[in-house]
Amino acid sequence: MRLDGRSLPSTIHDPEKAARHYRPNQKLRIAVNTALAVGAPLLLTGEPGTGKTAVAYHLAWFFGTRVFRFQVRSSSTAQDLKYDFDAVGYLRYAQRREEGEGHRTRRDFLYERALWDAYVYQDGTPILLIDEIDKAPRDFPNDLLLELDEQCFPHPFPKEKRDDEGEVIKPPEGISPVVIITSNAERRLPDAFLRRCVLHVIKLDRELIKQAVENRLGEFPRLDEATRTEAIERFWELRRMENLTKPPSTAELLTWLAVLSARGNVTPQSLRPPSLKALPGLGVLIKDGKDFDRL
Repeated sequence: MRLDGRSLPSTIHDPEKAARHYRPNQKLRIAVNTALAVGAPLLLTGEPGTGKTAVAYHLAWFFGTRVFRFQVRSSSTAQDLKYDFDAVGYLRYAQRREEGEGHRTRRDFLYERALWDAYVYQDGTPILLIDEIDKAPRDFPNDLLLELDEQCFPHPFPKEKRDDEGEVIKPPEGISPVVIITSNAERRLPDAFLRRCVLHVIKLDRELIKQAVENRLGEFPRLDEATRTEAIERFWELRRMENLTKPPSTAELLTWLAVLSARGNVTPQSLRPPSLKALPGLGVLIKDGKDFDRL
């Protein structure tokens, strides 16, 4: 393959483009409508790669709005979700101010993040995506309880006026952002946090896989139906192996089908090797060195 001739699948790496191809099942639609009806965050759990993040982008596409995404990390705090203050920049300004630099306040070094952006969004009801919350320290979800309940938070640097005390950041009147929270269930979330959420578990089953593949047939132009069916059976065969550290999920299957399509010479027979370890493009499905040994 040449670098100047390759054509990347358009939906695998772009959640906004993939959004229109996503098809939520009946149980997920009920969970979404339940969360919308009561104004509660929708907590989506399930193993990695089952399309939890895609739900937020699908809703944004469906309702014609936009997503404000916060990717949770192991060092994330609740403040990171709301704003970032450039303390170093402010300190440097304070030092230069003596040299005649124009007047600036702490607000000039304040940068809005996902929650703030979602609250002040003016063009409809936005989607706030808090992605992989189970990666954060335990205090992170507990520190969001007030925001989830009252949908507001105090300005970190309120204006220095007596009539402006209690300045808060909150959505416009009558608008409540739709909050989607995802978790790979790597650890249990606090009870007080769970109480405020509508929970839905996305289970990887044959119907989910069937819909995911059928909705993206355009990404596998060189795979006929028989070859796709054979590939999916090999996928389930790998999933049935009880001792795999990381079984492949929906995302791995879709990427693998795109790889097989790019090869151009894959047939159902070539997907029936004596050993699963001889499957073409196996590195897309298996992500653990010990799992290769187990095969």
